[in-house]
Amino acid sequence: MKAAAVAAPRGCTNLKLRQLSRRVTRHYDAIVSATGLKNTQYSLLSHVVVLGPIQLSALAAKMQLDPSTLTRNLQPLIAHGWLALEPGDDARSRRVIATPEGQALRTEAQRAWKRAQLSLNERLGSERVARLHALLDECMALLDDAESPENDE
Repeated sequence: MKAAAVAAPRGCTNLKLRQLSRRVTRHYDAIVSATGLKNTQYSLLSHVVVLGPIQLSALAAKMQLDPSTLTRNLQPLIAHGWLALEPGDDARSRRVIATPEGQALRTEAQRAWKRAQLSLNERLGSERVARLHALLDECMALLDDAESPENDE
């Protein structure tokens, strides 16, 4: 029996990933936005709730965000009173915390996120979504390995 030929990639991987990302984001935003949050805001709020009071630099690292992007993304959540900044471990650092209102909103938004996830699983098929997650995790690990300093030699 002859092995199936593997098709060569066609087109730009970056473009295809961005197109998929935009479609998936629209799907989640359509459901999560009923809570008053954008998908990115829900993710940020969830990280702060789960990680507890956390240094801004540690949060940026955990979310793989540039510190200036994190600061910009925090502003609307702070302005609405869902997150707050407090002094950090030293005079130059600050920590972000979820307020009680932010924790309650996260609970509400988490239910919406779950509906969005289940809906996506239904549209794409749970097995396909699981394979996609595994492939994405594998690719991210390979890219992390390729970008590590010891590979720059």
